[in-house]
Amino acid sequence: MKAQANMDGEGGFDNRVTVLHVDDDPNDTALLQAASRKAGVNFALQNVEDGEQAMAYLNGSGGYSDRQQYPPPALVLLDLKMPRATGFDILRWIRHHPEWDDLPVVVLSGSELQEDIRKAYADGANSYLIKPLGFEALVDLARSINSVWLNASSPSA
Repeated sequence: MKAQANMDGEGGFDNRVTVLHVDDDPNDTALLQAASRKAGVNFALQNVEDGEQAMAYLNGSGGYSDRQQYPPPALVLLDLKMPRATGFDILRWIRHHPEWDDLPVVVLSGSELQEDIRKAYADGANSYLIKPLGFEALVDLARSINSVWLNASSPSA
């Protein structure tokens, strides 16, 4: 599945900052999208399902070459356990590309293993968050990501 474009309700592109969510579980993606909407955050999620798609998105290559439709992200939310290229592989790839030096990468994983946490930080993660259980906790996480990592306040209603 390709990344989903940042579309506003009228078929145009919105002006929110972009967060690239890299996760192969469509249920996690759908829940994070719903939680972000409920949280009223000022970011738009672009979702890719694996590491190869994440690298293509960040490179702006292949189907991701239209930077109006697939803008460079202000933040990456990265799952660790994925096919083809793991989150660790993606993290190392990002950190070896100077154009992404300032790109914050937050690991969002179900793994609570200390070895995974240690390795993620060693590979250059800015933060490591355990996927929360429960929808309201995910809404709170979306708000926290918005305020801590994007220094944004929720748009006024």
